[in-house]
Amino acid sequence: MEFSVLIGYIAIILALVFGIVFTDDGISFALIQNFINGQSIFITLGGTCFALLAAFPFKTFKNVPKHFRLIFGRDQKDPYEYIEIITDLSREARKKGLLSLEEKALTFEDEFLKESVLLIVDAIDSDKLKIWFDQKMANIDRRTEEELKFYQMGAALAPAFGMIGTLIGLVNMLKAMNLDGGPEVLGENMSVALITTFYGSLMANCLFIPMANKIEMAYDRERLYKELIIEGVISIKEGENPKFIHEKLLNFLEENEKAPSSDGERKGLFKRKSNE
Repeated sequence: MEFSVLIGYIAIILALVFGIVFTDDGISFALIQNFINGQSIFITLGGTCFALLAAFPFKTFKNVPKHFRLIFGRDQKDPYEYIEIITDLSREARKKGLLSLEEKALTFEDEFLKESVLLIVDAIDSDKLKIWFDQKMANIDRRTEEELKFYQMGAALAPAFGMIGTLIGLVNMLKAMNLDGGPEVLGENMSVALITTFYGSLMANCLFIPMANKIEMAYDRERLYKELIIEGVISIKEGENPKFIHEKLLNFLEENEKAPSSDGERKGLFKRKSNE
């Protein structure tokens, strides 16, 4: 669990509740019900979801649970472990040749690392390797951009449907004035009109924008791992010195990542799969 996300959302809820229930006369939790309106929720939430459904295919919606796991889960990958593995592979390749790496490559749980090592085992030319990696990264960037557009559009649509709900409420309020509605009726219609704008702003600023930012950060991190693997694999292919490869790959990391974990435990990318 990524505690910063959990703490952030808990703090948002507490701040909103405090702002709603706190008055000059004290605290009144009964005021919360003033911000609950089924019609407004349906207009804002339903309208946003239906517009997204019209704009994106079903497969985009299927990725939403994966994205929630991505932003609420903790990154289990250790970049230093990748460097150690690639350095070990470079030493073995120098001693026994590239073909000796195939057996270890098949034990990797990271599919990108496995696929990359197997490519150099198959003696693919370095130039062709770089072209293949460029295409792979371009496809990853394109897919990431498409997934981010979903949340960016949601952040734009939610306030828009909030405003649409506000306009609906204002129309009803003006109609009530024509029907000689009293101040109580006008006040009720006006509050409903404003609640939809509240819901729209809440969805955009507390859901869609934070999720888009977290997903972008997660994919940037994943891209770093892949760039590290690409640089290491190409260096092995070109027969560079293992010590130089190790130092070169350390440049991908921040200072606090350039040492093994304090508990000395590695995550086990050499771990064999259960069916082997």
